[in-house]
Amino acid sequence: MKIVIAGASSGLGFETAKLFISAGWKVAVCARRIDRLKELVDLNPDNVTAYQLDICEHSSPTLLQKFLSDGDRTDIYFHVAGIGSHNRDLDINKEINTLNTNALGFVKCIDTAYNYFKTVGGGQIAAITSVAGTKGLSAAPSYSATKRMQWHYLQCLAQLSHSSRANITITDIRPGFVKTDLLDKKMDYPLLLTPPYAAKIIYKAIIKKKRVKIIDWKYAILVFLWKMIPDFVWERLKIDAKQK
Repeated sequence: MKIVIAGASSGLGFETAKLFISAGWKVAVCARRIDRLKELVDLNPDNVTAYQLDICEHSSPTLLQKFLSDGDRTDIYFHVAGIGSHNRDLDINKEINTLNTNALGFVKCIDTAYNYFKTVGGGQIAAITSVAGTKGLSAAPSYSATKRMQWHYLQCLAQLSHSSRANITITDIRPGFVKTDLLDKKMDYPLLLTPPYAAKIIYKAIIKKKRVKIIDWKYAILVFLWKMIPDFVWERLKIDAKQK
């Protein structure tokens, strides 16, 4: 069994890759910073291969297609690559970079994986989105918006797979705040999860081919409550992490 993980150099991608390696899978790890993947390769050089991939580059679909096709048939594509930041000042560069990565880069990679699985008779696409897609968050407009977009895009592909009998399983993984490089170190985040803890839940969700998995149970309750808040009330709330 083989899995390709894009965005495996740190955080959730790194920790989840370790679990698949421990379980004996053939694992292809991809990241923009390929030097950070050495630790994963060293865990099992016979089963782990590292590739350099910047999902924002024009060449990313061609490269990802190569990584999916290289060696054994890929069974799972796991998309972790993404960025996000607090941006109450609406720094336009931050917004554009987030859109390029979480929207354009996401679509290029997810579509490439979907088309690959169509040609080989099926497979599974799993992706890290976020509970931030539940409601618009003023502290991170482009991040929140792109995560909602990712929810809908994956739902479209799930529907497409069923209607065309493509035999492609879609798994949407929606974590809450996880202690990774994405978070602003100057802020104090509530209900903070550690990457190893979240990775264990992610691993089980992928193996069990869950359609949607919120991480963890506390965030599942929170998301349920968020959905019940009318927009005119939500838009008058200040939802943000506190300064340390």
